[in-house]
Amino acid sequence: MSVRVLDSWALLAFLKGEPSAEEVGGLLKSAAQGRDRLLMCVINWGEVYYSFMKAGGREAAESAASDISRMPIEIFPVNADLELVRQAASYKAQYKMSYADAFAAALSKEKKAELVTGDPEFKSVEKEVKIRWLK
Repeated sequence: MSVRVLDSWALLAFLKGEPSAEEVGGLLKSAAQGRDRLLMCVINWGEVYYSFMKAGGREAAESAASDISRMPIEIFPVNADLELVRQAASYKAQYKMSYADAFAAALSKEKKAELVTGDPEFKSVEKEVKIRWLK
């Protein structure tokens, strides 16, 4: 079973029907069938939520949140996981990337999972995290 971390870029592409939606849909189908495990950091979930809120208001954000809740994605909490936060902070300090992206990278590293994204900010961590590049 493969473990993958979805960055907000990947989930937004799926929800908005962008070119990478089909590939992300295949990963969701595989996870629904129990062949793969999909994770997403709660910080990246928040990034998806605020993207929809900014574009379409609270109703659009709540609709997206409802859609995500029915997907086979485990939302990984940060809680008191200081090692995850430390790794994310380290990535943010070392590389040009958003703090939310740093959490996706840190979760991928912690879980030894492939990071699924199309966001070029992640090029800086390619030597530390395996990345599945979406187009």
